Amino acid sequence: MDATPTPCLLQTRDARGVVTLTLNRPAAFNALSQALIEALEQALDGIAEDEQVRAVVIAGAGKAFCAGHDLKEMRAEPSLNYYQQLFERCGAMMLRIQRLPVPVIARVHGIATAAGCQLVAMCDLAVAASDARFAVSGVNVGLFCATPSVTLSRNLGRKAAFEMLVTGEFIGAEEARDKGLVNRVAPPEALDAEVESLVASIVAKPRIALALGKGLFYRQLETGIEAALADASQTMACNMMDESALEGVQAFIEKRPPDWR
Repeated sequence: MDATPTPCLLQTRDARGVVTLTLNRPAAFNALSQALIEALEQALDGIAEDEQVRAVVIAGAGKAFCAGHDLKEMRAEPSLNYYQQLFERCGAMMLRIQRLPVPVIARVHGIATAAGCQLVAMCDLAVAASDARFAVSGVNVGLFCATPSVTLSRNLGRKAAFEMLVTGEFIGAEEARDKGLVNRVAPPEALDAEVESLVASIVAKPRIALALGKGLFYRQLETGIEAALADASQTMACNMMDESALEGVQAFIEKRPPDWR
């Protein structure tokens, strides 16, 4: 009898509703195979429909976070149609992260390269081990990291992003934080504690406020300032009418902790 195949994506959930998705192709440095992209799609779709989820952590098994696309798999079927479908599907998967109503945190160790670096940039927040390294290195094999450039240029300044894209060179965790790619850096042995610190701060807040805020945050980035301010005003008005905001303001007035049960 054949052994049960090892899943390429592991999913766990704690009592608070914090879901951890672990890329589980350690021998391939968690490269994004078609199967892994599909597994992420399914997991993210399930999370989007679950109102009890409060936050998501994306991590990698083994020695690395994610080494980008699976180049061996890509090279096995060289056709324009195949590549178009692959990159479109990967992009659609990553958009699911941004469209989730809860914050998504990248827990980064080892390397995050090419589409793996794109995955970090697509997450709302990122915490990196101090020895983590980042690169969009496709140019080193003659392939400009076009799809990663979209998210990278929305995290870093233009010149910093372009330098990474045209050189393919690595940057360290501290530089990644300075450039805006990650939020926090911790020693490898303290990485989980630093992620938990961020998670705990998030789950202490009302889910509805974060959901409304995250949706508005990304919408306004892609529009002009007049439309962005109009959208933000409407979002805040709707948020203010929610019971959690009314309770929070009343608690502030009464100088007591809010009761968000």
